[in-house]
Amino acid sequence: MSKLTRDFKETVQQRASQDNDFAVALFNEATTLFLNGEPEIARLVLRDLVNATVGFEELSKVTNRPSKSLHRMLSNRGNPTMENLTTIFKVLKEKLNVAISVEMISQPS
Repeated sequence: MSKLTRDFKETVQQRASQDNDFAVALFNEATTLFLNGEPEIARLVLRDLVNATVGFEELSKVTNRPSKSLHRMLSNRGNPTMENLTTIFKVLKEKLNVAISVEMISQPS
């Protein structure tokens, strides 16, 4: 996987901080990636979304976890517990004022 430039990441974070529909689309993408077995990319998208919306300091207060620990959890090599990941999803859902609904689709044999 090629490394994203800082400018691109800043652009994504800035747009997510100013455009709620874009932030919701990122959250949807992170959720879909996670549920479809791509946790590394999902964590990176979640990290950008946290930076753009809640911020790691506020997330730290809500989760009672050090912000550095949260940064590590949402890195490409992070390994958050289900409890921590669930809390992060809950905080983002509340911040973005959305609900998550999952639909299973049968794939042809």
